[in-house]
Amino acid sequence: MENSQDLCNVEGDGDARKATASTSSASSVSSGGSGFRLFGRQASVHQCMGGGKAADILLWKRRNVSFGIIVVATAAWIVLERSGLSFLSMCSDVLLILIVLLFLRANYAVFRDRQLQTLPELVLSEEMVNNAAASFRVKINNVLLMAHDITLGKDFRLFFKVVVCLWLLSVIGSFFSFFTLAYIGTIISITVPAFYSKYEEHVDRYCGMIQQQFSKHYKIVDESVIGRLPRNLSKDKDS
Repeated sequence: MENSQDLCNVEGDGDARKATASTSSASSVSSGGSGFRLFGRQASVHQCMGGGKAADILLWKRRNVSFGIIVVATAAWIVLERSGLSFLSMCSDVLLILIVLLFLRANYAVFRDRQLQTLPELVLSEEMVNNAAASFRVKINNVLLMAHDITLGKDFRLFFKVVVCLWLLSVIGSFFSFFTLAYIGTIISITVPAFYSKYEEHVDRYCGMIQQQFSKHYKIVDESVIGRLPRNLSKDKDS
């Protein structure tokens, strides 16, 4: 009797261990599948966008403002593309109308003995200006250093990637004008974040699958093409 009870206990322990192992493996698989986050973000979409008014507009938490941006962008694109007017003439006409309206408003206020409202002033702290200037300086220096390395042939792989990207931009620019690209970028920036915030889990799952496939193909291209390119042409010439 005691031996049979011991065997039952051993079998029960084995079944429990198998169940816990299977549940842990299933949870690890599910966490690995759903653990991918687009752009490697750790916070929510609203927090990644700054969590301010701009994030509210891009995520359509202020629907009237977001819809107004789409309407204004569409109207401006139609006027600029379909009217045949150049950007310089359009800006000149808008400024001319604005100056005339302000002139009429000022003279009407003087005629009715009304006091004009003072213009708002732009107030920036010295610390904010210094931080912005320092950040801008660092980014400009990094870009110049990268451009220096590319032009001198210190990193031929980076040179090859930059040439391919610029060629793709040139091909895209041959099909669309600058205003059309700006309009497309505006529509994408005002619609894609809201769509991603609404269907976040599904987008992350499919993007994770696409990222895995793209990594496999990129590894093959990197080993067969980019990996064979010399990093430094000057060293190859010297040798």
